Amino acid sequence: MKDNLRKRRMFVLGGIALIVIALTAVAFVRRREPVIPVQLEKVARRNLTELVIATGKINAVLSVMINPEVSGEIILLPVEEGQKVKKGDVLVRIKPDNYIATRNSARANYQSSLANRNLAKANLDKAELECQRNQRLFDQKLISDSAFLLAKTDYEVAKASYETSGHQAEQAQAALARTEDDLSKTTILSPLDGSVINRKSQAGERVVGTAMMAGTEIMTVADLDNMEARVDIGEMDIPLIRLGQKARLEVDAFPDRKFTGHVTEIANAAKTLAPGTQQEATKFQVKILVDDKEAFRPGMSVTAEIETRYRTNVLTVPIQSVTTRAPKGKQAQTEKEKYEEAQLKSDSTRKTRNDNKPVEVVFIAKSGRVKAAPVKRGISDEDYTEIETGVSQGDDVVAGGYKAIQRELEDGKRIRLEKPKQLKTNQP
Repeated sequence: MKDNLRKRRMFVLGGIALIVIALTAVAFVRRREPVIPVQLEKVARRNLTELVIATGKINAVLSVMINPEVSGEIILLPVEEGQKVKKGDVLVRIKPDNYIATRNSARANYQSSLANRNLAKANLDKAELECQRNQRLFDQKLISDSAFLLAKTDYEVAKASYETSGHQAEQAQAALARTEDDLSKTTILSPLDGSVINRKSQAGERVVGTAMMAGTEIMTVADLDNMEARVDIGEMDIPLIRLGQKARLEVDAFPDRKFTGHVTEIANAAKTLAPGTQQEATKFQVKILVDDKEAFRPGMSVTAEIETRYRTNVLTVPIQSVTTRAPKGKQAQTEKEKYEEAQLKSDSTRKTRNDNKPVEVVFIAKSGRVKAAPVKRGISDEDYTEIETGVSQGDDVVAGGYKAIQRELEDGKRIRLEKPKQLKTNQP
């Protein structure tokens, strides 16, 4: 009887010891499993507005570069840079002496050609009368054939001479008109109401006209009441841009204000920035009319946020919560597999490895561990991104820190909640 009781005690004590050892081993293993500190945020419904951000410069909607059409010396430059002008105001006057002399010479040639035409007309009338008189005498057989043909030939010659003098008069008139036009171009008037910007010439300088070459840039006149932002947008974002889309503008010169505008023009042709270098990029220029009135100056730096797409009451998570991971069963690779993958060169072989493409996931926290949930994203704003599938409203998703989301977290990892770190500030 005592032996049975002793055996029973030994059996109970052995069971208890095994349980204690097992619990100790589990506790030891769990203590060795790393616990990753994270911050959490709930999946919630929000309204999102997708933005395309681009940088550029402020410019006037209407800006005219003033180049002379005739060459010469500037004798009058009555406007200063920054001065406001009205349409028709005198901006530049070029010395007109040579053009006046040329005009006078052309006028004299024109008057001479008119006199020659009148003389040719008189000779034509005289030859016509003489031809008619000889025609009557010839009909009465009072003169010979040769005398009649001579009179007729003189009439034809006089007629041709009159036509020639008429063409010469027209040519002289055209030359006179051209010289008068050149003379008028010695005075340049403002083509619009605006302000003088970027004046480059001074009175007394000689300028070159634009008739045969680029010409001298004297100044630029711009309407500063209507300004626009000209920004460069990448080829990946340009399909999202539409005429009339609203935009928010931040001008560096006005750091405490935001201005509104709307898209008025989208370039059809691209421009390549830094061609032939590692920084080469394809951009399209987009013009945004500024709705607000302010003392903008051409050339000011601007950052534009163009509203492209809008969603209401959609499930959202913080934009940093979405990361990528290898598909299940593909996380671990042997050295041989890595080497073989590095040796893949042909496109056909790469297509067979599409199943290795990383998938987008968020990590959902539950009972001290995380679960990697594959998701399908929609649009995004500056802080949140739309989740079309993969999460439910109220789920706790990992929103920080960056290192945990990008590298440390995997399906089933243990976590602990920590408060977001605050930036240290110097107290006065």
